[in-house]
Amino acid sequence: MDGSLPGARMARHAPIPGASFGETPLPARALDPGMGLAVARRTVFRPEDQEDFGRVADRVAAGNMALLGDRGAVSGEEARLRNAIATGALLTSGRHLQHGDARQPGRNMEVFTNCATAIASFTLFYLLLNGSGVGRAYDDELVAVDWGQAPRLLLRLDETHADFPRTREALHRFGAEFGLLPWGTSLDAFSAAQDAEIRDWIAREFVTEGTALPAGTHSHVVADSREGWAKAVELLESLAFAEASDQTLLLDFSAIRPCGAPIGGMQGRPASGPLSLMRGFVNLRSHVIEPARHRAADDAAMAPWEQALLVDHHLSVEVQVGGARRAARMATKSWRDAGIFRFIRAKSEGGLWTANHSVMVDAGFWEGVRAARAGSDAPLDRHALAVFEETTRCAFINGEPGFINGDRLEDHRTGTAWAKPAHEDGRDVRSARYQADHAVPLLAALARRAQSARFPVTTNPCGEITLHVTGGYCVIADFAPLLACPVPLAEIVPGAVPPRVAALWDARVEDSVRLGVRFLTRANLMDALYAEEVRRTNRMGIGPTGLHEWAWMRWGLDFNDLLDEARSAPFWAMLSRLSEAAKAEAVAYADDLGLTHPFTITTVKPAGTTSKLFGLTEGAHLPARRQYLRWVQFKGSRDNAGGWTSDSDRLLPDYEARGYPVRVLQSFPGMAVVGFPTLTLMQRLGVGERLVTAPDASPEAQYRWLWLLERHWIGAIAGNQVSYTLKLFTDRHDLGQFREILLAHQPGIRCCAILPSRPDHALGYEYLPEEEVSEDHFAALVAAIADPSLHEAVDAAHLQCAGGVCPI
Repeated sequence: MDGSLPGARMARHAPIPGASFGETPLPARALDPGMGLAVARRTVFRPEDQEDFGRVADRVAAGNMALLGDRGAVSGEEARLRNAIATGALLTSGRHLQHGDARQPGRNMEVFTNCATAIASFTLFYLLLNGSGVGRAYDDELVAVDWGQAPRLLLRLDETHADFPRTREALHRFGAEFGLLPWGTSLDAFSAAQDAEIRDWIAREFVTEGTALPAGTHSHVVADSREGWAKAVELLESLAFAEASDQTLLLDFSAIRPCGAPIGGMQGRPASGPLSLMRGFVNLRSHVIEPARHRAADDAAMAPWEQALLVDHHLSVEVQVGGARRAARMATKSWRDAGIFRFIRAKSEGGLWTANHSVMVDAGFWEGVRAARAGSDAPLDRHALAVFEETTRCAFINGEPGFINGDRLEDHRTGTAWAKPAHEDGRDVRSARYQADHAVPLLAALARRAQSARFPVTTNPCGEITLHVTGGYCVIADFAPLLACPVPLAEIVPGAVPPRVAALWDARVEDSVRLGVRFLTRANLMDALYAEEVRRTNRMGIGPTGLHEWAWMRWGLDFNDLLDEARSAPFWAMLSRLSEAAKAEAVAYADDLGLTHPFTITTVKPAGTTSKLFGLTEGAHLPARRQYLRWVQFKGSRDNAGGWTSDSDRLLPDYEARGYPVRVLQSFPGMAVVGFPTLTLMQRLGVGERLVTAPDASPEAQYRWLWLLERHWIGAIAGNQVSYTLKLFTDRHDLGQFREILLAHQPGIRCCAILPSRPDHALGYEYLPEEEVSEDHFAALVAAIADPSLHEAVDAAHLQCAGGVCPI
């Protein structure tokens, strides 16, 4: 394939209509009280923005347009883009809302990409440090490093470094964080013997001043940057690939800034310091390198794919930015691999919690399962059935692993998934900020392996993006068609929109889609680690959020209506029209800029952050519950007086003073949660008893919903997937029914995560992100909170609507 999108045959788009959003600044949409404002304060706003979403829109639009440089821009486009963002009609993604500003042309693309893949541990780590969610395939044919061949690893931190544990308090904290003390040991109970044991451990495990080093030791000072951290992993991984087990590598962490020091590129959020990274390398050494070094050649445990899985987990644990960023990963493995059963059980038995795990399957798998169930004794059929039964057994208990239809991730006939060339010079991992050097031979070997791989593509952590296994990006954005409404929503009668308003509303929705496509195209011009792959594919993913609110207000359609294509024909026709507009705009704008036609354009992402800003249902998902507490994590600990420690998030005392429920977590030390009473916007729009929540909808209905979205929005060409989690309640369906549902529906769609769930009270967790509460309890919680904006959004009438007796 030459990079041309079949959609190029569509008529060239008309200029973006200035009449829809216009160039006169529009007022910024108010954020949803409580939850929406909390998310913005925690992840989007900067002090100079003064909590005004219009100021966010100003800087995000300016930064994105600046990426054109001297290429020129359409007159007035920045003003229209700003208006689309300010009104919420174009929500971009949380990454862009957080980082977008006039300095964007000088920054690296990794900070702005939500979705990525990696085929080596050092690239995966670097992407995670930049905030990307990363997918990696652990197929046998895609792993080339035996970590048992790594050099002897020595670690050093100068004793004068501010984070070196010198005081008794610091030793206690060190012992707790490195797992050297029994869980929950308090400082008061910290004995002199334990103090001495930790000091001995440090002397034994860390190199100190004057320690004699083996002859020929490689010494490397870890630089104080994301690039420096990743380069240390690259060096170690490359030496393991080169089978340098007879050598010694010393990593010196003394140049890394202390814990709590501000990170300029992350809006001043506090750094995690050198000890966090050192802990990661300690775990690599003790839990991966040494066990792999001593495994027998015929031992199925700790095969290279499993080593890679563990390495990536231990590194991911240390991706921390001021309590606001954690690693997000997808781990996949082919159902045909001999080690697939260890992979299936790895998460539940191995304590691996930093990735979503999925088994990569294809049509042959599903055919084999059915054939074996019908009595086939063919070895591959029996293997398919065994994989299916073990995966579903584990998933029914723990929710993972899932299944990904690898042969549906991309249309194989186009060749786009298979055509990536293998380079021998490291150009696949090269940007202005980071250039692979030690790992060039490893990368070349992995690229050659990928050329003949059965599954050359995998997905990002949420499953909605298709990317090459050797590494790629997809920049993504949300548009919210409800929020493109040109008049206040209170003036709209659901399904009875005046023709003049309807025409302008529809034009604004299409304008937001086209502006979003152009926004993402410009983002692909940034300096990137995977610049070669970005040029080859120009991938992007734009998708809707708040679909249910839009369908209700624009056409008066509820979820059950949407499943009837005849009854909801106007909705589906509009979605198809928008899909065609997105693809036509992408082709035309790529031509204008001299870029490859994007390989992917349409998607539906989870939209968690962006949807919460305005109380929308997230992506394709149904409302989770009717009324509930949405618990949000903040960094926070109590001091001895019962107040908040100095390193706790500054927002915690404010929320506590207003009366919001606040808890300090025991299972996650150093973290606290704030509960926000939540009624989604959908429940405030008068839907009443026609509201369908996720627990209300049958699995069959939700699968049909996904099929319709794939047909009308994703489309036959240039589409990614729909990210969707279908909760299957185990008090309603048993394991056998779970398996029948999967066999009947999962093979027919591209992507769906199924999460077997028990009723809240049966889960036994310290807290759930969403805790359903009774109507009376909810009303009492709201009454106890001193926040006028929350009371305005959640009044008695709205609560009646949530209960199905809406007076409208």
